[in-house]
Amino acid sequence: MRNVVVTDPPRADPGDAETLGGFGTATVHEALGRVGYLGPTFRPAWAGARIGGTAVTALCWPGDNLMIHVAVEQCRPGDVLVVATNSPSTDGLFGELFATALAQRGVRGVVLGSGVRDVAELREMGFPAWSTAVSAQGSVKATAGAVNVPVVLGGQQICPGDVVVADDDGVMVVPRGDVPRALTASQARLDKEAASREAFQRGELGLDRYGLRAELPGFGIEYVPHAQWVAEQ
Repeated sequence: MRNVVVTDPPRADPGDAETLGGFGTATVHEALGRVGYLGPTFRPAWAGARIGGTAVTALCWPGDNLMIHVAVEQCRPGDVLVVATNSPSTDGLFGELFATALAQRGVRGVVLGSGVRDVAELREMGFPAWSTAVSAQGSVKATAGAVNVPVVLGGQQICPGDVVVADDDGVMVVPRGDVPRALTASQARLDKEAASREAFQRGELGLDRYGLRAELPGFGIEYVPHAQWVAEQ
């Protein structure tokens, strides 16, 4: 690992990132073809938060949050701090004091491939955090890592300046160059869902709206009267 801090990397437009956050993780994930999702192990520290922001990345050693301290200085309004470790860790690398410093800088939230602590305080502050663990286990500040280099969380590469979308459904990443397509596709998906919602409220069935009924025989699905079913058993 090269112990480097990359300063001022190009970022996606913060307004676009906020718009994608408003669409939500599931919508953007589906709109892009079911890509970019970090998986079900990334959970919010408290329910109800929804964010979209540009990634500032920190690569740390397990049980060591030195590079989070270094990364805070690189954060600016509209960012999301993304923390990875170079081998598995569940230690609580992030808590209330970090959140206080980041909130002061206009950071929208944090995503950690490790543990978070001070959950009650984070909830009270309203500072959003997603992690793979909640742990009171503390950390040291002893080993250099890197800031604003590509990292991998949940099998997804996250580069500085990419858009991170997170809510109660989890976390996903939109590569910076894919943001325009994500905006268009997500809006189209919302419009389509709104039309389907209205149809379902009128009593239409998904079998008919999505053209599934004609495909059922191809799946080998039969409709059999109950009396016939009983007689054949």
